[in-house]
Amino acid sequence: MLGLPLAFASPLVLFALAALPALWWLLRLVPPRPRRVRFPPTRILMDIAPKEETPSHSPWWLTALRLLLAALIILAMAGPMWNPPAATGGARGPVLLLLDDGWPAAATFDQRQRVASEIIASAESAGRAVAFVPTSRPVVDIALETPATVRERLRSIDPLPHTPDRAALLPALTKFLAAQSEAEVVWLADGTDTGRTKTFVDQLAPLVSGRRVTVFDTGLAQPLALAAATNTAGGFTAKVLRPQGGPAQVGRVRALDGRGLPLGEAAFAFEAGKTEADVRFDLPVEIRNEITRLDIAGERSAGAVQLIDSRWARRTVGVVSGATSDTAQPLLSPTYYLGRALEPFADIRTVEGASPSDAILRFIESRVPMIVLTDVGTVTPSARQALNRFLDGGGILLRFAGTRLAGAQGDDLVPVRLRRGGRQLGGALSWETPQALAPFGRESPFADIAVPADVRVRRQVLAEPDGLLADKTWAQLADGTPLVTAEKRGQGLLVLFHITADTAWSDLPLSGAFVDMLKRIAGLSAAGKPGGEGITAAPGTARAAERVAPTRVLDGYGAFIAPPATAKPIPSDWRDAATFDAPPGFYGPADGTLAVNVLTPDERLKPLDAGPLSATIERYRLGEPVDLRTPLLVAALLLLLADGLIVFLIAGGLARLVGPRRRVAASLVLAAAGLALMGGHDAEAQTRRNQDRPVISTGNAADDAAIKATQSTRLAYVVTGSREVDDVSRAGLEGLTRFLSARTALEPAQPQGVDISRDELAFFPVLYWPVVAGAEEPSPQALLRLDAYMKQGGMVIFDTRDALTARPGQASPAQVTLRRILAGLDIPELEAVPRDHVLARAFFILREFPGRYTDGVTWVEAIPPATDEESARPARASDSVSPIIITANDLASAWAVDRQGNPLLPVQGEARQRELAFRFGVNIVMYALTGNYKTDQVHVPALLERLGN
Repeated sequence: MLGLPLAFASPLVLFALAALPALWWLLRLVPPRPRRVRFPPTRILMDIAPKEETPSHSPWWLTALRLLLAALIILAMAGPMWNPPAATGGARGPVLLLLDDGWPAAATFDQRQRVASEIIASAESAGRAVAFVPTSRPVVDIALETPATVRERLRSIDPLPHTPDRAALLPALTKFLAAQSEAEVVWLADGTDTGRTKTFVDQLAPLVSGRRVTVFDTGLAQPLALAAATNTAGGFTAKVLRPQGGPAQVGRVRALDGRGLPLGEAAFAFEAGKTEADVRFDLPVEIRNEITRLDIAGERSAGAVQLIDSRWARRTVGVVSGATSDTAQPLLSPTYYLGRALEPFADIRTVEGASPSDAILRFIESRVPMIVLTDVGTVTPSARQALNRFLDGGGILLRFAGTRLAGAQGDDLVPVRLRRGGRQLGGALSWETPQALAPFGRESPFADIAVPADVRVRRQVLAEPDGLLADKTWAQLADGTPLVTAEKRGQGLLVLFHITADTAWSDLPLSGAFVDMLKRIAGLSAAGKPGGEGITAAPGTARAAERVAPTRVLDGYGAFIAPPATAKPIPSDWRDAATFDAPPGFYGPADGTLAVNVLTPDERLKPLDAGPLSATIERYRLGEPVDLRTPLLVAALLLLLADGLIVFLIAGGLARLVGPRRRVAASLVLAAAGLALMGGHDAEAQTRRNQDRPVISTGNAADDAAIKATQSTRLAYVVTGSREVDDVSRAGLEGLTRFLSARTALEPAQPQGVDISRDELAFFPVLYWPVVAGAEEPSPQALLRLDAYMKQGGMVIFDTRDALTARPGQASPAQVTLRRILAGLDIPELEAVPRDHVLARAFFILREFPGRYTDGVTWVEAIPPATDEESARPARASDSVSPIIITANDLASAWAVDRQGNPLLPVQGEARQRELAFRFGVNIVMYALTGNYKTDQVHVPALLERLGN
């Protein structure tokens, strides 16, 4: 209503507001105020009023007060509702519910699911069937279902990590709408168009003509995305996108390595009305080459993630020139053209004032992955041996011909045998004309590069023909003579251009194909790293025919998960955006992963245009529905009381109740009563604050500590003596305490550090013990106290905090220390937490138990094997609470926050990992306090419904 999230249950009642002007005229007439006449009686006769009087007018402000009172009553009777739930229209046919469940909807998917649930509930109350169509999933046929069935389907879906292909739904929608002529269409859109939505809307418009169509498109924060990541010479850049311009907006983008550790952060800022913003990481090239993931901080969607593979790595290329014109005429030297061609994707290094052999040795010593020799004919034996070792270790040696190479003898650092002297085309003594380039072969690494039609080769070094020449040829001229040949040497690659790197022999260095060819050659090394991982493709291999399987993919929220069953292998030269069959993630082996992203570098986001549908545009409601009748009636009651008090005062009631001298006192009493009513809440709040006053000391430190510990539930941690570890433990438990207070009915007091050898442990339900490698073993008396605490219902969380460094099959120093501690305790049989353990269901439903790290295994007391009856239950536990939990995931570091609630330490994975760590902490506390109540049969139906079974 009027652009506000306001609706009325009985809107016809609002017509009563039209009677307010007449009510204004009636309320202006009031009887005259009584006059006060004193004795003697003769004065009464003189002052008798006439039989007829003209009524006096009431003050305008009193009339306005009464009109406001009447208006409030009318509005309350109309049943106002703030943030009304979404509802279907008044039609009798079925409801077609379209839900955008791609990555643009991920960040606000909970709100979209809530609106969808409200629409389903409205259809259910009207007895209407529902057809539910998620737009990001393949749909063959659309069928009507009961609202209860659709509600269960809605609960079970999560957003998918690719862009919805709405146009693919048109055949199924056409068939359904043709069969259901009275169907109402409700589209919960994500407000984003990445290219094909206009086709979908234009073709859907005639199908829904004459029907009631509602599109939910506004009211939620618009999604942000990352695209066009580029590793330039000056830094790592990317573009942050949003569908439509709006107010200025700022944020930060994180750069992470392959282990999920942060490498840097950079800020971005949208100008008002702009849909693109640039972000730049000014990092050394070695660190930039380690980046495998960029993501927008605080944005939970796959579109806010840009995955990086070896194609983005900037190679370090050493250039060695044998020409003498480099210093005299730098713009004509081969290094000038090579520098311009390599600069977009590589860092170029040269050695000034050194011979080619010395420069080669220096590059190899500095572990440069790729060396370019331009017209270098003869090198020293030591340099030749070093180059052979360089090739065997996985390096790339790229050579360009020239007069020196053409006249060299016995040069074995070439892929094919060469004829001395070369061939000149188009000269005065030549019958041949300059040659154009032939199309690149399908098995060549240059296969998908466009051949420039204007390039001509005037001179080249010729290869001696043999049976292997065709297999070693990557590019050739129109007459069939080789232009580029290559050969695999050891783990490396030897490539030869049979022309110079400058324009003396050909026009190729002036073309864009020259840049693409050099980039393709540099990209054949594994992430630009020499020696170890070899070449990703050998000469003559049909790379386009290779297919690579997914290893890690993103879910709709941008977190890494195992590949789903629907993910299929893709070609190794994949350059397209992610799809349903090819979700975003990493594909292929670890030494040559291929990154698939949600958006291609050229894609941009646009706002959704649903105008051709002639639909009703609705807003998503952010808050819960609020019934305004009670506040309005309370306000009307207060105005009624105020009106009565005003009339009482105007009529002289106060003068009749008290004498003149007491009027001032009575007024002060009334004012004091009003102030007391207004200050009641402050007094109550003050009373509540006073309840947290510190306990008066008893004179005994131990008694004071016991009273403080028993006033309310507290978490505790073992003081290890390491200030850094103890500070993290305290901050971690403080963070968990805040989370418990915000998310549960439990409001623990501030955590407390304990010394197990002196302090009483029975006051604390949970004891967190960070194991410090090499720490002294507790005394036997302390271990006895700890053993008694565990047997009396206490729980100890031993955290070795070494999930990232521990090696399988080899005990870490922290694990060795933990074994020494546990050797003095009576520890039950342990097992890794099973999926159906009550610890995974105590409050939140969890499938993993992360902390700062996720790789560690969480151990608890082993529970007996499940019986036939227990196997059907969603949660199991033993008869008592496990007295011990062992983990290596560093829980306290994930929980640790400062006084403002900001995280103190980074986590290994995504931002959601910290949320899951807090949820695991809540489950631990609830498990320690409530035991195995979740396994009672009375909770089974509720748990089954929550799990979506």
